[in-house]
Amino acid sequence: MSIQQTDVLYTAVATAENGRDGRVATDDGRLDVVVNPPKEMGGSGTGTNPEQLFAAGYSACFQGALGVVARQEKADISGSTVTAKVGIGKNDDGFGLIVEISASIPNVDEETARSLLKKAHEVCPYSKATRGNITVTLV
Repeated sequence: MSIQQTDVLYTAVATAENGRDGRVATDDGRLDVVVNPPKEMGGSGTGTNPEQLFAAGYSACFQGALGVVARQEKADISGSTVTAKVGIGKNDDGFGLIVEISASIPNVDEETARSLLKKAHEVCPYSKATRGNITVTLV
């Protein structure tokens, strides 16, 4: 379900110059990075790239969703980490993304961890935005 403009609590604003081989900065100046294609895609690999930025945002958002679910389930996720691996490759339409989300949740058993991940995947805004558009695997 979509949110309405009147329901927006915060809007991030970022501007790119020269696409994948340039610079990206937020309007508040908190993020200002050089972006370059990775060496695997023929670039210099000296800066960050959009896939790394997406992985950073997705992992942070998913960790937040995991916290929400853990509080509801009264599960201890202290010391947990979430890692997002974002791959880019050629597909029928040109290029596409694939994501793998993995988590280390040391204070719960494996069955509980899997359940928490599935529930977090249902509520995470990044997961909702990508659902049906790209393959996301939970590990």
